[in-house]
Amino acid sequence: MPRIEYRVYVVELSKRVFTENTKFRLANPQFNGVLECLYVGMTSKTPKERFLQHKTGYRNQKGHKLSSNIVEKYGLYLRPSLYNHIDAFTTRLQALKMEKILALELRRKRYAVWFN
Repeated sequence: MPRIEYRVYVVELSKRVFTENTKFRLANPQFNGVLECLYVGMTSKTPKERFLQHKTGYRNQKGHKLSSNIVEKYGLYLRPSLYNHIDAFTTRLQALKMEKILALELRRKRYAVWFN
């Protein structure tokens, strides 16, 4: 059985998310409108496969939505230059930790960032 690897990825969002989504705006008081709005996630799929799931409103067999509304509505494209330097992880927990670390690092650089 192949070993599952987990990766973090970054999606650029339309800047409309900042004006239209109150939760997003409140989570990013550092944002000055110069840099981009981003979503940081992690996946056991390829980042491209996961982005397509977000854009199509992916649901599992039980009908539970497994895509982010923010990416579905505002996602533009992947930003590999912001995550390609990060190696894959062997556990979901490691990837979740890196998702948060990367998101907070990007916020410190004054991007507006959403993550779960």
